[in-house]
Amino acid sequence: MSGHGDPIPMTSTACGPLSGIADVPGDKSISHRALILGAMCVGETTITGLLEGQDVLDTAAAMRAFGATVTDLGGGNWSVRGVGVGGFAEPEGVIDCGNSGTGVRLIMGAMATQPITATFSGDASLNGRPMARVTDPLALFGCQTVGRTGGRLPMTLVGARSPVPVRYTVPVPSAQVKSAVLLAGLNAPGQTVVIEQEATRDHTERMLEGFGAEISTRETDEGREITLTGRPELIAQHIEVPRDPSSAAFPVCAALIVPGSDVLVPGIGLNPTRAGLFTTLREMGADLTYENERFEGGEPVADLRARFSPDMQGIEVPPERAASMIDEYPVLSVVAAHAKGQTIMRGVRELRVKESDRIDAMAKGLRANGIDVEEGEDWWIVTGAGHGNVAGGGLCASQLDHRIAMSFLILGMAANAPVRVDDGGPIATSFPIFEPLMAALGAQVRRDV
Repeated sequence: MSGHGDPIPMTSTACGPLSGIADVPGDKSISHRALILGAMCVGETTITGLLEGQDVLDTAAAMRAFGATVTDLGGGNWSVRGVGVGGFAEPEGVIDCGNSGTGVRLIMGAMATQPITATFSGDASLNGRPMARVTDPLALFGCQTVGRTGGRLPMTLVGARSPVPVRYTVPVPSAQVKSAVLLAGLNAPGQTVVIEQEATRDHTERMLEGFGAEISTRETDEGREITLTGRPELIAQHIEVPRDPSSAAFPVCAALIVPGSDVLVPGIGLNPTRAGLFTTLREMGADLTYENERFEGGEPVADLRARFSPDMQGIEVPPERAASMIDEYPVLSVVAAHAKGQTIMRGVRELRVKESDRIDAMAKGLRANGIDVEEGEDWWIVTGAGHGNVAGGGLCASQLDHRIAMSFLILGMAANAPVRVDDGGPIATSFPIFEPLMAALGAQVRRDV
């Protein structure tokens, strides 16, 4: 079942050329952070272009529960009147983060150094995901946690009454863990230091600086070292949320595999810690170009034009690129299925602990549609059938994972037989306009209810 209602079976069939402008929603990562940091300011933060998917709406509700005034002004415009660093109130009920691993981990970090207690829960998928990777470093600040076996939700956090600053090396590349520690460090005295051996998306660092925090980054022998001085007075801001590159991946990849397609996706954030998919696609021979490159809200932005690319070749994706495209590997594997030769993806262990085990989910679904896949603990290889040779006809399990559901619907747009997904309901968590947007471009996706 979907985490937000009854299952919604969906079917995608081959379609004519996709064309037009794909106005994808705002960036989910930046939307979460804008709400949380706005709640930790004194004064009013205004946000335009906020992603209004369920994941972000759950974070907005959580900030209200902690005492901030969060108002939907309509049209993607929001207002957050914050309570200041260290000013969270103790929530009266359970904080329900739905399907969002990013939301729950960042919110845990923000409250971990405040003298309050909060209980967190989510849907079946989120309650099955490990939280120890976040709660372990938060314990170093003095935060206490009680949860289910294996460090899983529901979980109660007792915030540190006398927090201490922390120096922490992130054991695996994870922007969520890094960000949780930095948000906790906001209400700890002195300097909190986070070291990451592989750079991950840096939205938190950019936004902390924009809100007035004292934060610096330098390269050391240990890795990338980020130093945050605690207990700043954050300054309310106006945030313009760029459009989400992870959402853009779906119309872009569909255009590359559907004959005759030409799709423009405007205003996409091209932060170098997020743009690995587009680099990879170009290396495979995709006709993908950047137009009108510019900066908005401190983030690099461009319009992406994607055209049908029948001669793409499989490549070996550098493992060090994984952190910059970890959410895009499922839809990359769909493009790889339509390319020629092998696409090899290594260093992707993190995919095993996302909303689902994404390696397992994609491998099973691709095999059900006639594609050869090999897999290991932290790698997988897709042997492409080449343009026009993807059989399709399979039923794919989304496993309560929005990106798995959308990836298989993209697969069906250029397969020889329809591709079915058992539950497209989770798509609403991150890309609520996916169906009408793809239909406007010419895709044939239907609900089987």
